[in-house]
Amino acid sequence: MGLDHQIASESGFTLIEMIVVIVIVGILSALGGQFIVAPVTGYIDLSRRTRLVDQAEMSLRRMQRDIRHALPNSIRIDGTGQYLEMLNTVDGGRYRRYPDPVTGGDILDFTAADGGFDVLGTLSQAPTENHHLIVYNTSSAGSSGNAYAAASANRAVVGAGSTATHVNLVPNYDFINSSPYQRFFLVDQPVTYACEGGILNRYDGYAIATVQATPPAGGAGLVARNIAGCQFSYDPGASQRAGLVTLELSLSEAGETITLLHQVHVVNAP
Repeated sequence: MGLDHQIASESGFTLIEMIVVIVIVGILSALGGQFIVAPVTGYIDLSRRTRLVDQAEMSLRRMQRDIRHALPNSIRIDGTGQYLEMLNTVDGGRYRRYPDPVTGGDILDFTAADGGFDVLGTLSQAPTENHHLIVYNTSSAGSSGNAYAAASANRAVVGAGSTATHVNLVPNYDFINSSPYQRFFLVDQPVTYACEGGILNRYDGYAIATVQATPPAGGAGLVARNIAGCQFSYDPGASQRAGLVTLELSLSEAGETITLLHQVHVVNAP
């Protein structure tokens, strides 16, 4: 009798009860998963959008900085709108046009080839032989007033021995036009932005034609990846208003695309 009583008093789960519990747990897990998946998916999507927007904004700000430092009237964009070029300005100032009544001084002569001139004030640093001096650049096309042209009549080579207060020109140079405000600019090399193969690159020292014909090996600096499209345009403005560069970048990742439009006002007074 004692053994029978012990066996009868033992209890456990039946198969039906276990199946019911498994079904209930599965239902609760599915419901809980729906509440968890949606916020996690939203967080991932938001992080991706934020990353794309930040990448586009940083790229546009970098381009804006270079555009603001560009030589006036030197911005060029190719026919596709995928390439943007400019001449980088490293310094600038005003040249002596008239002799000082007391000390005289070395003026920049526009009636004949001149070998140098005094700077009114002081440059931030002494120019080097890698710099070119530009006076009254009026266009990014043509030959006479175009700082890009090899035969330009407004682009001279800076000579050795130049200082922050006096600029030497080698060889002597005869500028075609003087500046109404006695301005001059020092430039070193062109800067080109290129949208190519889903990447935005920045080339130092290379013009659009060179980049398009034979992209320099190792000469590109990566600006942004995931480029789905870009479009650059330039309105040179007029005497009554500044020029305007319009930059449009589209970045794409995981099937989602964001597009940012940025406009940069350009002071083109040469």
